[in-house]
Amino acid sequence: MEPHIATPPVESHPLAPFLPDGCRLLMLGSFPPERKRWSMEFFYPNFNNDMWRIMGLLFYGNRNYFEKEGVKRFDRDRIVAFCAERGIGLFDTATQVRRLAGNASDKFLEVVTPTDLTAMLSSLPRCVAVVTTGEKATDTLMQHFGCEKPRVGEYVPLHAGDRALRFYRMPSSSRAYPLAIDRKAASYGRMFGNLGMLP
Repeated sequence: MEPHIATPPVESHPLAPFLPDGCRLLMLGSFPPERKRWSMEFFYPNFNNDMWRIMGLLFYGNRNYFEKEGVKRFDRDRIVAFCAERGIGLFDTATQVRRLAGNASDKFLEVVTPTDLTAMLSSLPRCVAVVTTGEKATDTLMQHFGCEKPRVGEYVPLHAGDRALRFYRMPSSSRAYPLAIDRKAASYGRMFGNLGMLP
């Protein structure tokens, strides 16, 4: 008799979408890591993830700008203020998932309920671009909109209802993605530069 293998539980997204007034760019990952890996209550919370170091490099010339001094934590208040000021919205492409291997790897993430991205974008009239920050997020967005896949670091047109936006695909900020942080930052910098969002 085959041994019974328990189905992993369905997890619901632990964070509300961050959609500031005047949001111009919507950044989408796949799903947050397990809470034990969080260093703050916000998106990209794992201290080993380099998203906020990339932002620090690009906007302040300091990869440690969003870190709290002396502790391995990001400064949530500083990050929230930065995103609100720059018009950067944040959420993920799934609202419910199963972790098939008990870790944060996209490879073992099963999307149970994808995010209604059409509805989300309809609430963001000034948004001109969407960016995915990983392979699972990219594939989930493509399934939703039926659009083509951009090359890493580039964009393709995206039609959401009667709106035409840019769909950027960026290198993952996870350290599991084999690219130096300076090269990742260069890709993100080209995107922000093209959108006129760099200082």
